[in-house]
Amino acid sequence: MSRPRVVVTGVGAITPLGLTAEETWQGLLAGRSGIGPITQFDPSHLPVHIAGEVKGFDPTRYIPAKEARRISRASQLAVAAAQEALAQAGLAPPLGERVGVVMGTGIGGLEWALAQARVLWEKGVERVHPFAITASLPNMPAHHISQWTQALGPISTVVTACAAGTQAVGEAAEVIRRSAADVVIAGGVEGFVHEVALAGFCAMRAVSTRNDEPERASRPFDAHRDGFVLAEGAGMLILESLEHAQARGAPILAEVLGQASSSDGFHVAQPDPEGLGAMRAMRWALEDAGVRPEEVDYINAHGTATLLNDVVETRAIKRVFGPHAYRVPISATKSMIGHAMGGAGAIEAVVCVLTLRDQVIHPTINLEEPDPECDLDYVPGQARRAEVRVVLSNSFGLGGQNACVVMRKV
Repeated sequence: MSRPRVVVTGVGAITPLGLTAEETWQGLLAGRSGIGPITQFDPSHLPVHIAGEVKGFDPTRYIPAKEARRISRASQLAVAAAQEALAQAGLAPPLGERVGVVMGTGIGGLEWALAQARVLWEKGVERVHPFAITASLPNMPAHHISQWTQALGPISTVVTACAAGTQAVGEAAEVIRRSAADVVIAGGVEGFVHEVALAGFCAMRAVSTRNDEPERASRPFDAHRDGFVLAEGAGMLILESLEHAQARGAPILAEVLGQASSSDGFHVAQPDPEGLGAMRAMRWALEDAGVRPEEVDYINAHGTATLLNDVVETRAIKRVFGPHAYRVPISATKSMIGHAMGGAGAIEAVVCVLTLRDQVIHPTINLEEPDPECDLDYVPGQARRAEVRVVLSNSFGLGGQNACVVMRKV
């Protein structure tokens, strides 16, 4: 018995480049950076003063004010992006038992726990907010989407650091493939531009300190890159079985062909230097999709702009694609929006859908002097028209957790 085909019928995104998927996409095509000085807190006591913040976001446009005050920024962003995706797909609450939710996140609402810890220490237990625990749990963005939409089917949260958003999309496809749901709201989110996160990454020496040039700070594959830029945002996709989408006359934007995840089993923060874990994830995703490496027309790179990751990802692509590695266009979304951690892969999956729709590849900005070890075609500087039928999206996370998804034009 053949497994159900899985298609994308709606997308939504809230990122440092815009409050919708389309605003984000147009910003990417224009090569515009969404990175700037931090406004959510005073970063003057830290070595880094820049981030990819979502600008102009008013949660009460999407959620009643009373409820918005009780949930994390991650949940706010996720619910808002889900609303956009569902509207494009032509779906509205209540969605019922054949609709599921699979979300990815790295931190969830940890800012609530940190804020309430300070309240406890300074003002006492009687002043701790009654929603302190529920708002901070990483599964709450999925819950709040389910609650708002009355999507009562399978629900899950993937917490695999920077791989979470991509892995969530892949796991959502599996829910449909095994016929446990007809529709899954899938995506990833992070809302943690926070001094604790930034301080921790500063201690790891993982983030860019290019404070005087925030728009030029994220430099994937460039010889002068000095780390990633912390960001926030959400990406959401509505996945459906092809049969269900066709029966209701839904718009079909792309097809999810395959997915895979793997472990480096190497180090908590450093990737396997030979890229073997990333290689396995890419190879298995292509096998799951039934796609040969030479059939891939575009790769959305993990492309964080850290010293190790960009070289290792390049090596892994060469291992999987052989000579075709030098022919396939590759670009790094993070060059313009920074690294939204658990939200990054889902935002990049949205970008892949729009790449297939418009047949244009967004550039990698700030790639001015390529690292000699990063010698592939990273589409520097300007967007490029191309015939794109099959795309691969890569996400590689802390803990050596890797995830890839393959999609094609329908």
